[in-house]
Parts: sequence; C-alpha cells; structure tokens
Amino acid sequence: MQIKTGYLYHIKDSFFDIVNDENLMQNHEKGKKRPTYFTIKEKDILWFIPISSKVAKYQKIIAKKVKKYGFCNTILIDKIFNKEAVILLQNSFPTLEKYIDHVHTIDGKPARVPQKLEKIILENFKNLMKLHKRGIKVFFTDIDKLKEQMLNEIK
Repeated sequence: MQIKTGYLYHIKDSFFDIVNDENLMQNHEKGKKRPTYFTIKEKDILWFIPISSKVAKYQKIIAKKVKKYGFCNTILIDKIFNKEAVILLQNSFPTLEKYIDHVHTIDGKPARVPQKLEKIILENFKNLMKLHKRGIKVFFTDIDKLKEQMLNEIK
C-alpha cells in the first residue's frame, strides 16, 4: 500500500495495544472502526490526525479557546466529502505504515481531503510542531515518546 499525505486511513487495534497510551482516542466506538485519520507522511513516520463527526461538541470547545486565547488552531471544522467534520490536530500522534489497517474509501476510491483543506491542516500542524519544540504543550499525548517508540521498532 502506498501511503500518501492528505489521504484518510484507519489504524489497526494492535497499535493501541502496543503503545498503551490512555491519551489517544480509542479505535472503536459503538462497534464502528473509528476514527478516520488524516495522514501526513514524514520519512518512515506517519502522523495521524483524527477526524470526528461530533461537530457540536467541538464547536463549544473551539468557542472556549477563542474566548480565552483569541483563536484556536488545535481543532478545525471544515467540510470533508460534503459533511462538516472536525480535524483534531491536538490529538495527533506518530505511527508506522505497518499499523495502517486500510485506506478510507468513498465509492470504492481512496478518500482524500480537498487540497485547500490539506494545505490548512499541514500549515496548522507545522505551527503546532514549532510550539511543541519550544516546550509548549499542544498535543494530548506524549508525541516524542511515541515517535521514539516507533523509530525503535524500525531499528
């Protein structure tokens, strides 16, 4: 399987068993494979950004962040496949290709977010990574620990 930035994928349960991180969004909810992840390919590491359908829930969280900070770049709401969707940058995490279960499909074709939205997601992710490198906590999980764990699996 060729993994590409901007496409949506699902992750295997085994990833969650191996990393054992309670701060990660769980893979199943009410018997469904969830969530779908926007993927960023960075050499051997893949960054997964969860996509949620719980727009009302996250609109409230965004409103609180905007009220407190004047903006919110950790959660985005935009249309994906003609439906409002939540892009949870704050829940991003690194993984490996071997943990991908399958590509998300729409009408039998691999699902990709619109290029304009992809650019916005990538820009926000890059900015959040810069903040993270400066020691500002923007991600729920310890992405450095997970990335190290993934890189050790490659060795």
